[in-house]
Amino acid sequence: MTFSICVREEYEDDAGESQRRFGVAVTTRLAGVGTLCPFASENGAIATQSLVNVDLGRRGIRYVDEGLAVEDAVQSLLNADEGAPSRQVHGVDADGSFTFSGEECRGWYGHLEGDGYTVAGNLLTGESVIEATAASYEASDRDEPLAKRLIDALEAGDAEGGDKREELSVQSAAVVVRTTEERDLEPPYDDLRVDATETPIADLRETYELARQGHEDAMARYEDAYDEDDLESVEE
Repeated sequence: MTFSICVREEYEDDAGESQRRFGVAVTTRLAGVGTLCPFASENGAIATQSLVNVDLGRRGIRYVDEGLAVEDAVQSLLNADEGAPSRQVHGVDADGSFTFSGEECRGWYGHLEGDGYTVAGNLLTGESVIEATAASYEASDRDEPLAKRLIDALEAGDAEGGDKREELSVQSAAVVVRTTEERDLEPPYDDLRVDATETPIADLRETYELARQGHEDAMARYEDAYDEDDLESVEE
């Protein structure tokens, strides 16, 4: 019912300090995918799909936060999951990655792993969907926000056919990004969902652009108020 991408990146912040960010983006031909499939923290990113078991993402990320490798965390949960053959789950942590597609997932289904990322999907028009998603991410400009590049990757996969259930008009999409960097104001475009629409990726992109512009405007106002010692004017 879905295709998604999980990503790990190393980067330097404005002070020259080494940081790490994780992101996950997902889309499907059902409503509310952002409530079920994407999970991320400053230590990892996981997507759980097909016959969704939310615990694979929720508890998986918690275990990663507690120090387990993503492979050990998710595999231990799958080992205790009677529905594992119908699950599809993948993700990344600081050091590695994990992919799993149960034998009872419905075709086309499959996954792939690259340098710092994983992609997986089921009920797709074909393998080219996840290949195009991966290729778009690999070719992306690291100077652009990760959330934008993940939306671009979804768009590339969708252009290859995406979810094959064309009879289902209501769709959804989501993107989540987390980082080790401490910021005064977290960018709102790092956690966005479009829960029910016929054009999920286009709507997610529009939502991203509005959130990005709003964040830039707020930061500019914050800086002006700071210079004038009038911070109360920008507090919520």
